[in-house]
Amino acid sequence: MGVYLSTPKTDKLSADGENSRVRFGLSSMQGWRTTMEDAHAALPDLDECTSFFGVYDGHGGKAVSKFCARHLHKQVLINDANSSGDLPTSLHKAFLRMDEMMKGQRGWRELTELGDKGNKISGMIDDIIWPPKGGDSDKIREDWDTEEGPNSNFPGPTSGSTACVAVIRNDKLIVANAGDSRCVISRKGQAYNLSTDHKPDLEEERERILGAGGFVVAGRVNASLNLSRAIGDMELKQNDLLPVERQIVTAEPELKTVQLSEDDEFIVLACDGIWDCMSSQEVVDFVHKQLKTEDKISSVCEKLLNRCVAPTSGGEGCDNMTVIVVQFKKPALAVATSSAEQSATTAEGMRPKI
Repeated sequence: MGVYLSTPKTDKLSADGENSRVRFGLSSMQGWRTTMEDAHAALPDLDECTSFFGVYDGHGGKAVSKFCARHLHKQVLINDANSSGDLPTSLHKAFLRMDEMMKGQRGWRELTELGDKGNKISGMIDDIIWPPKGGDSDKIREDWDTEEGPNSNFPGPTSGSTACVAVIRNDKLIVANAGDSRCVISRKGQAYNLSTDHKPDLEEERERILGAGGFVVAGRVNASLNLSRAIGDMELKQNDLLPVERQIVTAEPELKTVQLSEDDEFIVLACDGIWDCMSSQEVVDFVHKQLKTEDKISSVCEKLLNRCVAPTSGGEGCDNMTVIVVQFKKPALAVATSSAEQSATTAEGMRPKI
């Protein structure tokens, strides 16, 4: 059946958690696809005042999405911009850093560990990915680029991944996105998109693709990739005359900062397997309804996956699916900012638009 199984794998990986600021639930499901290429990160306590949530939708393999889930949040923390309080810049640099880290001997070795066979040119994937164990994999390495070996000239993976990340620090929400995964906020029941689905038919994306020497056919970059920003996909980032932000495909994230208020209820982070089946408002309405009867947010996420999976193979509802719902705890917001700051900021254009 090509890229599809004869019957979908509907068993789910789910989790819940909370702290003083948020409570969250998540769930992921392989569905009709022959392999599971999604990954995610849910860290309500990235540091004492920061929560981090990310959805990574792999294509051509699962190693890049797993790599991002393992490393991207760590790079946000250790970046000098984060130390100086500039979280948006730290996120921007962390996205671009993923491409750098996946090159060379250490990058090759990590990608191999995470599922890619050999030197990861063919796109063939192992069937099992073991979770990272304690030790070097969980530590932030300062000597990443100095490791030597037979694959020191490895140019990086030909597979890739989207990255849609939501970071909550005090009363601010910062969303960084590259690709067609999406983050949506519910504000008094109304859905507002906090990210753009980066598709090659968008005018700005198309201009960059053409300017870098690429082309778009049938909505696909170089007749291959159906999204225009991603981490990885290094064969589409080889123009030495251009900066990384201007390559045919770029890992540069689009950033949006929102001042949270009492009107904000929850955010939904999900891969395109969800958004292909339901609109942003439909998902928000669904989550609202389910939260009234479900104690665990992960149960809401599981019901959403069941709602989206197709009854037969082919078309919408047949992709891997991952969703994270993060609910804000209102008292934390009230303490975090004064009412004067809230009214001034909300009135001056911080309200996200669809």
